[in-house]
Amino acid sequence: MAYGFSVFWLPMSKLVTEADPAMCANLGFFAQLFSTACNWTVPAVNHIFETFIAMLGISAAIWGGWLEHAGPRKAGFIAALCWGGGLVVGGIGVSMHQLWLVYLGAGVLGGIGQGLGYISPVSTLIKWFPDRRGLATGFAIMGYGGGAMIGAPIAVALMAKFSAGGVPGVASTLMCMGVIYFIAMSAGAFGFRVPPSGWRPLGWTPPAASANKLITHRHVHLSLAWKTPQFWMIWVVLCMNVTAGIGVISMASPMFQDVFGGRLLGLDASATLSTAQKAAIAASAAGLVGLISLFNSLGRIFWASTSDFIGRKTTYFIFFALGILLYCSLPTLGHMGLAGLFVAAACIILTMYGGGFATVPAYLSDIFGTQMVGAIHGRLLTAWSVAGIAGPFLIAAVRQAQLDAGIAKNLVYDRTLYILAALLLIGMISNFLIRPVKENALMTDAELAHERSLQHEAATVSAHAQEAARGGFGLVGVIAWALVGVPFLIGVWIALTKAAALF
Repeated sequence: MAYGFSVFWLPMSKLVTEADPAMCANLGFFAQLFSTACNWTVPAVNHIFETFIAMLGISAAIWGGWLEHAGPRKAGFIAALCWGGGLVVGGIGVSMHQLWLVYLGAGVLGGIGQGLGYISPVSTLIKWFPDRRGLATGFAIMGYGGGAMIGAPIAVALMAKFSAGGVPGVASTLMCMGVIYFIAMSAGAFGFRVPPSGWRPLGWTPPAASANKLITHRHVHLSLAWKTPQFWMIWVVLCMNVTAGIGVISMASPMFQDVFGGRLLGLDASATLSTAQKAAIAASAAGLVGLISLFNSLGRIFWASTSDFIGRKTTYFIFFALGILLYCSLPTLGHMGLAGLFVAAACIILTMYGGGFATVPAYLSDIFGTQMVGAIHGRLLTAWSVAGIAGPFLIAAVRQAQLDAGIAKNLVYDRTLYILAALLLIGMISNFLIRPVKENALMTDAELAHERSLQHEAATVSAHAQEAARGGFGLVGVIAWALVGVPFLIGVWIALTKAAALF
């Protein structure tokens, strides 16, 4: 739902019907945190997104090690309490018109829930699927990317249902969705099982150590992993990929409208547009946003599963090399008026943005082993926190500086896109420098046994381990996939319907 939270921004700025325009005109951000008489501005509420993305990385880093010992069920349930409870607290804040409480609930508490909820399935799935780590983590992280396609339409429908007297039903919607998320996430959390120690898929033998030197068959402890150069190289890889991708996501709609304008309707670029024509262009831009959201989600499963065959390092090389070419081509495509190719390039860029998230857990498990990959992944997500704050700030600052310098609106994005391409070059160099960890960083057999003894959910090899892991699909499997798949496909249909405005 994090990616779909923008559906709340505009309604949250229209909650006070009797606000005094003169008194509220110059109200600063900190004054808005406590004001009950003035409407909040869209920029003031927009920082909620940055807050829970920052808290996602911070909470995953702080409690990732605890998760490895407590087990995914406990971590998943606490995630449900925090995210669901955070939405409820945020809804109470909206009903009281106290913005600080919305930040505390949806931003801080919700962000903690996101962090724990993000890494708990990843850590578990990597251990269940040692043969297809990329595919497994791709499915998990596709859920995060695709969640907005389910949650955003639900939020819009609920706000319309709960609206009264011209006031959008934001408060009731947040509280209602908090309960829905708590139930759904709890069901998922209690369905977790950890694999038996030493378990392998039937008929699968780990590849020889010499087959790929970047894939270790041993394990690195969290206390050492984050101190290695490999960790920080991967940190930079993720940070650069995310910063560049967020740059496109954050400016996709205005960039599309400013660059092409009336040319989308077959008019001259300098033509004066009517209100109806501006609405048609805005609808096309909304279609682009829906389309890149879909490609963001699908790219996670595509690239992560592809990395199982071509390797993680090669996959990231493709992200950066192809990304640099596409980012540098966008200004030219815009100047030439090639809207179709511009959209195609943006969609491919977003597949690699999503793919970067989905591939990095498997990359970490290759380099550091699977025993503490959840905790290591948690520490690495601080790169997302940095990118989630620095990326939008960088993009907005560069755009505004060029506007202030008198550069035309359809040209202000050129330099920004070239800067993003330069960031990808930094990521490419970091990816190139990644090497296997040194022998002295690997856990001994005794250290590994001690670490496993600390796990709350004992995982011992049993005679029925194979059946417990990948047994019969059955009715429960059908119901589980339907509960996830049907809403997701509905979300895909809605995204495609919006994208139809492009054509």
